[in-house]
Amino acid sequence: MSSWAAAYAGRRVVVLGASGFIGRWVARALAERGAHVIAVGREADGVRHAVGAKSAPHQIEVYDFERPLASGWLSALRPDVVFNLAGYGVDRSERDAALARRLNRDLVAELSDAIVSLGVSDWPHARLVHAGSALEYGATGGVLHEGSPTAATMLYGETKLAGTTALVERARASRTRAIVGRLFTVYGAGEHAGRLLPTILGAAASGADVPLSDGLQRRDFAYVEDVAEGLLRLALSSAEPGEIVNLATGVMQPVRKFVEVAAAVAGVPRERLHFGAVPTRPEEMSHTGVSVERLEELTGWRPPADLQAGVRRTLMRLGEEPR
Repeated sequence: MSSWAAAYAGRRVVVLGASGFIGRWVARALAERGAHVIAVGREADGVRHAVGAKSAPHQIEVYDFERPLASGWLSALRPDVVFNLAGYGVDRSERDAALARRLNRDLVAELSDAIVSLGVSDWPHARLVHAGSALEYGATGGVLHEGSPTAATMLYGETKLAGTTALVERARASRTRAIVGRLFTVYGAGEHAGRLLPTILGAAASGADVPLSDGLQRRDFAYVEDVAEGLLRLALSSAEPGEIVNLATGVMQPVRKFVEVAAAVAGVPRERLHFGAVPTRPEEMSHTGVSVERLEELTGWRPPADLQAGVRRTLMRLGEEPR
């Protein structure tokens, strides 16, 4: 095991949103590195299934998310570090504005306050790592640096930005080691049905045609297990209290290319891919690049941009999931 990964062995780590797409992979990555993981979600059975608690009963403990932070449960758990992957609004069916504010904004503020109240620890690294979103940049164009203006235009982006702002303000004021990893286009096993890769994989199984936009928009695609690794690496870095770090590959690729690669790996014939059949969404981001210089400075690493390898890993992981 590498020296950075060995730092988690025997440590108590809380993962919020552990039944979600990215949270499950963060929890699994921590357990593989010997951490004692307290996987927190809104429904215990869903968390157990998502993180594979049955296969690692000595390293993954499931906790119910319904208790408010004000009750002191985080202090009772005595974590060395907390990873916050809880969120609401990525799925287009999630449109409850009050719940978006509760999970994307208020929870982050409460977590930040709770981390300060934990006091000193022999854990020398970040105490809180929060997953931000590229949608916090919103309509901002050009190459996106961490200091680029934020111009969120949708409920999800606006509430995620509010959560990031709350964390940054509290971390700087208290000098608490808390970091925001700002994520871009993440794909892999566990994605919501209806997103791009699950749609292509579903078509491979059903034989259905796939209506698509023209696919000319460009995105920074990162495989989910690489993103989870990036969050673990950031927690061990020398990032400043309240620092925001872009977590992406640094390589922009057309959506059309992603579709064609995924279809080829999954066995969907090109004639079933109907580019231009649906309009491009007006809220699509239009930046030209993502700077990952700070990520590389802090970790000496960036996620690979190999789409074919990422889709193959997705299929392998889906084949491993219990039925």
